[in-house]
Amino acid sequence: MRHSTATVIELNAATRLILKWFGLVIRNLMYISDLTQNQMWKEENNRLKRTFKFNDFQEAFAFMTRVAFLAEAQQHHPNWSNVYNTVEIELTTHDEGNTITEKDRKLAKAIDAILG
Repeated sequence: MRHSTATVIELNAATRLILKWFGLVIRNLMYISDLTQNQMWKEENNRLKRTFKFNDFQEAFAFMTRVAFLAEAQQHHPNWSNVYNTVEIELTTHDEGNTITEKDRKLAKAIDAILG
């Protein structure tokens, strides 16, 4: 299906509004435990790893949605899991032999920026 340029612009504007809303939800509702606040990305087994803890599932899911938009924009997708209020993320570059590259560091930095 072909879309006109106007349709694409409308979708992009809607996406920006959604991202802005999720950003407000995260900033206004999210609390990160002291453990998570002090935790940095760890390099382990050719992966950058980090665990994030939130107040509840809704905050964790809002965070994951923001990360999904970032990952899609960068065309670099994380390995991750979510159990209730905990999100675990692992970054590695599959097409470079499952090793850490600048793509992983760039996405990790963008993820950190979500949290402020």
